[in-house]
Amino acid sequence: MTSLKILSLIGIVGSLAIGMLMQCDSPDGDKTKPRILISSDIGGTDPDDFQSMIHLLMYSDLFQIEGLVSSPFGNGRKKNFLDMIDLYEKDLPELKQQFPNLSHPDSLRAVCKQGSKLEAPYKGYDKATEGSEWIIKCAKKTTDQPLWILVWGGLEDLAQALHDAPEIEKDIRVYWIGGPNKKWSINAYSYIVKNHPNLWIIEANATYRGWFMDSESPNELKGKSYYDNFIQGRGALGKNFKNHYNGDIKMGDTPSLVYLMNGDPDNPMGESWGGSFTPITHSSRTIFEGNSSKNDTVTAYAELEWRFKGPDLPIPQDSICFTLEISNQTWPGYYLGNGTYGVRYSSKKPETGSYVTKSTIPQLDAQSGQFVSTTPWPGKTTPTDYPLGSNWYSDKTSPDLFIGDQQGAKTISKHREAYLMDWAKRWQSINK
Repeated sequence: MTSLKILSLIGIVGSLAIGMLMQCDSPDGDKTKPRILISSDIGGTDPDDFQSMIHLLMYSDLFQIEGLVSSPFGNGRKKNFLDMIDLYEKDLPELKQQFPNLSHPDSLRAVCKQGSKLEAPYKGYDKATEGSEWIIKCAKKTTDQPLWILVWGGLEDLAQALHDAPEIEKDIRVYWIGGPNKKWSINAYSYIVKNHPNLWIIEANATYRGWFMDSESPNELKGKSYYDNFIQGRGALGKNFKNHYNGDIKMGDTPSLVYLMNGDPDNPMGESWGGSFTPITHSSRTIFEGNSSKNDTVTAYAELEWRFKGPDLPIPQDSICFTLEISNQTWPGYYLGNGTYGVRYSSKKPETGSYVTKSTIPQLDAQSGQFVSTTPWPGKTTPTDYPLGSNWYSDKTSPDLFIGDQQGAKTISKHREAYLMDWAKRWQSINK
């Protein structure tokens, strides 16, 4: 080999080596997988968490999955996670041919924990659970990375963890699918927003709906078509997917996951498959002393609280003494002490609501009224609102980002083709 060729070869090798070093030193080459903990109501009142779990398992190579906490409304339990992992294990040999770094099933089983099975009482927390203790343990790990807590259901276990170990606030970041989950988890939310206003959190009350509102999608990607085109017949996971919403794409919790897959997670105001958000300085709250009427206009997704006067009973505070029914759904009302009783509610969308109470205590029985909730959230400030710190983010308020009455939903729906086609590639790795 001539000297010129040797020099040329050395130059080529040197250039490749320098290129490799530059790649390793670059932010992309040195990026560490996000640490995530999922708190889910899988198996509870809404089957979409099963769909989101299938998606998570198929992308598990992109994350350090440190916890899968069952925080159900209804009959969901830790076993629902374990059942999905069993299905994933059947498809794993095929998936790993293209995605070799997918999580081992046993490592996932080891971090499945049972969380709270009941909604929090009025004070917003109750007793420690296996799930809340696991949140604390994971948050306290010595690492430079925050723990991302992706909440797919209620906030009970997160509220309990923050109550028992408030110091973990600085070590965690939260992406919460609110809306209907806020309605069912309003007491836990009230505790967190009052006592941890400086928490780093994305409160997605409506933005997440852009994930499955497919009015602007091509036909092959619409919820009723995507299963037939890309999922049907593909392994144990594909077969199971049909059991939830008959295969129609909902997966309303998945935006919290894809937020970490695409875009800059440190910048909630930027573009991401999981949406774009705006900082908010207050969380809307309205307190009614007695009944409300149709003349009372409040903000959708706000905390509403009715307080009623009754007998000063010799019973513990937080005792359930009455119920409040709205749209055939019932919320417990509590004794607050000194003859005062209270119940909280949050509307999951703009609505004209009507309510009625039931109780064996005459003063609390058959109380009734109405209210009107409107967007955009969080609305104008009022004296009863919760003030927030600088890291609380929520749905963007611009009218051109609404889909119907769903605030901020277009910040996700605009990416629908990109994220669904990316997922389709993963499904292709499972043979029919």
